[in-house]
Amino acid sequence: MEDTKIIEQGIGELKNDQLRFGLQGVKSDIVGSHPLESSYHSAKIREEEMKRKILANTYGAAFPLKMELDRQVLSRFQRPPGAIPSSMLGLESLTGALENFGVEDYLNDPRDSETRPVDMHHGQEVRLGLSKGPVCPSFM
Repeated sequence: MEDTKIIEQGIGELKNDQLRFGLQGVKSDIVGSHPLESSYHSAKIREEEMKRKILANTYGAAFPLKMELDRQVLSRFQRPPGAIPSSMLGLESLTGALENFGVEDYLNDPRDSETRPVDMHHGQEVRLGLSKGPVCPSFM
């Protein structure tokens, strides 16, 4: 009998799709983030914990819990990926991110970007659990 060669295809498996996600590098998997970046994140976490303690001492123990619940509700709902991005204005006003004016606010013009447009179909597949991988290549 003649042996037929079958290529197995797993449905829902994470594939190494260079056209969709870009080229993968081994260095990024081995080497962690920059020491300054990890220091920045740990300082940010300590600052948030200190703010929570100050709010609890000033307004009572329930106030930080209510703010955390509001933050979770506001960060949960957003538009599907596509032409109109989610602004998350409520979350930014709650966390105080509206008061920060950084370089990305005046130099990050989407029309000057070299990134590819978001694949709306793949984003919905990831959200529904039909596909694996980042919703958008910029989230890697």
